[in-house]
Amino acid sequence: MIDVLLNVFSPSVLVSIIGGVLAGIAIGAMPGLTSTMGIALLMPLTFRMPPTEGLMMLIGEFCGAIYGGSITAILINTPGTPSAAATLIGGYQFTKRGESARALGISTVASFCGGIISGVCLILIAPRLAQIALKFSAPEQFALALFGISIISSISGKNMVKGLMAGMIGLLLSLIGMDNISGYTRFAFGSVFLMNGLSFIPVLVGLFAMSQCFLSIEELMVRNRITEKIKRVLPTKQDLLTILPTVIRESLVGTFIGIIPGAGGDISAFVSYDLEKKLSKHPEKFGTGIPEEVAAPESSNNGTTGGALIPLLTLGIPGDANTAVMLGALMIHNLTPGPMLFVEQSFIVNSLFVGFMLANVVMLIAGLSGIRAFTKIVSIPKPILNPIIVMMCVIGAYAVNGNYLDIVVMFVAGIVGYFLVKGGFPLSPIVLALILGPMAEGNLRRSLVMSHGSWSIFFTRPVAAAFILISVFSFFLPIVRNLLAKRKEAKA
Repeated sequence: MIDVLLNVFSPSVLVSIIGGVLAGIAIGAMPGLTSTMGIALLMPLTFRMPPTEGLMMLIGEFCGAIYGGSITAILINTPGTPSAAATLIGGYQFTKRGESARALGISTVASFCGGIISGVCLILIAPRLAQIALKFSAPEQFALALFGISIISSISGKNMVKGLMAGMIGLLLSLIGMDNISGYTRFAFGSVFLMNGLSFIPVLVGLFAMSQCFLSIEELMVRNRITEKIKRVLPTKQDLLTILPTVIRESLVGTFIGIIPGAGGDISAFVSYDLEKKLSKHPEKFGTGIPEEVAAPESSNNGTTGGALIPLLTLGIPGDANTAVMLGALMIHNLTPGPMLFVEQSFIVNSLFVGFMLANVVMLIAGLSGIRAFTKIVSIPKPILNPIIVMMCVIGAYAVNGNYLDIVVMFVAGIVGYFLVKGGFPLSPIVLALILGPMAEGNLRRSLVMSHGSWSIFFTRPVAAAFILISVFSFFLPIVRNLLAKRKEAKA
């Protein structure tokens, strides 16, 4: 173990970890440039590095980018990464009150705790958790996606009908493109570009970032009046005590969801946000900017980082898109993931475990150190800030596939998002449905093929049946709460 620590704390490895984390934070904070893209960009740099140094850089980028997405989500209401889409629901409310530093501090600490807790799970119970996740086949994946979609009723707030309508828009958009079972093209209108469906990142950037720019144009020559005097960057003792139960709960939720192949931080963030709202003693405050609604998604989506590495290292199965790219990096360095990796390359595996924990420590230090600089963004006048955001949106949309038509999609999504916001429609349900729609449809079809068309497969498998029951409860509980609240108001 001493050899492992000496290796990880050697100057070259430390530089790799720090460089990876800082690059990840920068990439994650730029709308459209996802953590997966960051790993893909850095991977060529690792070809000539020793395996430990190269893999440490990629792990550092992974951790940093997932956290970095929350910075722009909180400051300018634009998620830097898809996994930060749930963070902006309450995070931007802090900025509107002039408390962006407080929200960033909570986000940083929650992200650190989520990464550390998932790292502990990675070290202690990796093989056992991976075996549980492997039991998730098509019916369980469909039930999990259905549970995620049921959250739409919770994140819609008081505009329940409009939220459900927004969710339907997202589901309809997810149907565009080629059917992944039959190969039949749907709603493509003869366009080759639409045969693969709408790329998620341009739509996400357009809905949140471009629509926000269009809203700001209405007051283009007005300076941003959000001002804030930064007195401290560390969360207060009261905030830490408030978020502690949330962080522990949702870090474990994120770790488990991260283990499930095909899930990821964007799904776990929304699931944790919804779970925390249901467990809260004051659910009516969600959406107004309280510590729990920043801590829940951030601890969860960072919890998926360690969770996603568990099936990758133990079974050679990527937990998400990020670890799918890392699988290629492992193979390039002649490391074959699986049980034998722990026997034949135990030194490198143990180094990765320690390096993962160290990367989260570096992320905490870098995040807290940069809060004062991050918050300067909100003081930039809108006539200067808006063109910068538009430029970042264009770069982010184009960088996904290198296709200029993605820029067109981004602008169209921005215009649609502008009118939806003006009409009082929440945007988060569209994003959630767009993410989970293909996952739900594909696994539903595969499940019915497995059962020869019988729907009983979803109720004879305990895990799938449990998720479906939870989904029904999750969907109708907010509706019942709203009806009861309206009755009380009517009686009063």
